Amino acid sequence: MSRFPGVDFIEFDSLLTEEERMVRETVRAFVDDQVVPVIEEHHEQSTFPMDLIPKMGELGFFGPTIDEYGLPGLNNVAYGLIMQELERGDSGVRSFASVQSGLVMYPIYAFGSQEQKDRWIPKLGSGEAIGCFGLTEPDFGSNPGGMRTTAVKDGDSWVLNGSKQWITNGSLADVAVVWAKTSEGVRGFLVEKGTPGYTTASQHGKFSLRASDTSELGFQDCRIPAENLLPKTTGLKNALMCLNQARYGIAWGGLGAAMDCYVCARDYSLERIQFSGQPIASHQLIQEKLVWMLSEITKGQLLVLHLGRLKDKGKLKHEMVSLGKRNNVWVARESAKLAREVLGANGIVNDYPIMRHMMNIESVFTYEGTHDIHGLIIGNAITGIPAFNAPERPEAEARAPKAPAREEAKV
Repeated sequence: MSRFPGVDFIEFDSLLTEEERMVRETVRAFVDDQVVPVIEEHHEQSTFPMDLIPKMGELGFFGPTIDEYGLPGLNNVAYGLIMQELERGDSGVRSFASVQSGLVMYPIYAFGSQEQKDRWIPKLGSGEAIGCFGLTEPDFGSNPGGMRTTAVKDGDSWVLNGSKQWITNGSLADVAVVWAKTSEGVRGFLVEKGTPGYTTASQHGKFSLRASDTSELGFQDCRIPAENLLPKTTGLKNALMCLNQARYGIAWGGLGAAMDCYVCARDYSLERIQFSGQPIASHQLIQEKLVWMLSEITKGQLLVLHLGRLKDKGKLKHEMVSLGKRNNVWVARESAKLAREVLGANGIVNDYPIMRHMMNIESVFTYEGTHDIHGLIIGNAITGIPAFNAPERPEAEARAPKAPAREEAKV
């Protein structure tokens, strides 16, 4: 099969180092050879391509920015390029790697004990072990601070009760990074598969992210050893730090899906003959759609490249990550829509990747912070006014007209 050509209208590659380009080409070849030939079948069957996990581990796709335990120690731009190419293959494949790296290996590496790191990082990095991240709950998505899952200290154990929902890799995971309320605030815990009182159930009926495991986690008097506490976790802020790692990767990943849609639409428009015996690419309406996609992808590339450089310098702020995630996933969503219009009826069949990307992006548009919530994060940053909750306005209530007193009924 032909290699994916990439999207580079302004010599974007000249802004990358040789190592960064080599990493991207390695992942691009992997996606072309290993993901693209099988992903439509897995999407249709609602299964994850498990045989890809050890291959991704061998190539260093898990925890690639860690420079211990034999892991690559790449910079954050190279990590972003890995996420871009994996999502070009499928959002579910990128989600697997994103969770494994940013939401499991990162918190263990950043907040775990030496024993926890020595035990889990090598196994997770190679793909021998699979991890998941338990924060979102059935009743609390955008408001993680409202969580109801609790952990109570009992001697040399912690006892967990509660549930988590929409957990990527949940039913596959050998270890779950679970966030729970304690008497000392929100803490992180490692819960291993097979622990009594710990259950998982796959989410069925999904139209989106079908080639990805999505599960509910349940904890019913789930007793874990005291040493399974991530000792350096001190509050919900640590969970949000993990989310920033994942959101950064998604900002790159969204571009991968957008690129695949754009290249597919461009190639199709050059081959599809209509009306005057000319390819539909010769028509103004088609060219305008292609130009919009190219323009927004190009701007998105420059955005995430700059974010990556800032991240490598330790200067990346969480509201900047929100801008990247919000913008580039929106670009992917719009690109999928426009590509579907270019392909017409052919845009809905699995001979082409458009509809699969379109459905997947609907999940990516929502998870790791919805489009609107990221808008509020940015709004707070530029105005200094948090708009997440409706503010109390007692003065407004005082000015409101009073309802007339109701006369008591006479007996």
